[in-house]
Amino acid sequence: MSEKNTSVKTRRLVFISVLVAQAMILSFIERMIPVPFIAPGAKLGLANIITVTAVYMLTFKEAAAVVLLRIILTATTFGSLSSFLYSLSGGVLSLLVMASIVKVFRNEVSLVGVSITGAIAHNIGQLIVAAFVINSFLIITYLPILLIIAIPTGIFVGFVARFLINYLERINFRK
Repeated sequence: MSEKNTSVKTRRLVFISVLVAQAMILSFIERMIPVPFIAPGAKLGLANIITVTAVYMLTFKEAAAVVLLRIILTATTFGSLSSFLYSLSGGVLSLLVMASIVKVFRNEVSLVGVSITGAIAHNIGQLIVAAFVINSFLIITYLPILLIIAIPTGIFVGFVARFLINYLERINFRK
């Protein structure tokens, strides 16, 4: 393997590692912020800034690695088994939906639109797991409230992710 190839792979691995670390820090910060939502468990989704960034800047496999590593490391460091299950279901469904939209509709759907859709998918994934955990699908009635919350948080995450992506592209961080 050439030295240039090794250098590119090393830079790519460092970029992925930095994204995982940033997502973990944002998750930790978010746990410390009291969110006065009417919906218990609703969060701003700060770590999704990194997920959206990964979807736009990395391959699907690399973005999945960022999401899965963030979920596993955050749950083992700051969380519990239940937080792991909820994060995993929401994070994976969100990643799949956002990556699909970007792949199929990249020029038709804005980054903010992708982020809002990801926030909605995240809530749906978590509600599905919650329904199994409590053994009642009545929790799905909670979805309209979560959808209303997902829109402004998705907009915020999308704008911040756009800013981060523009910055990273401007400084050629991933090359």
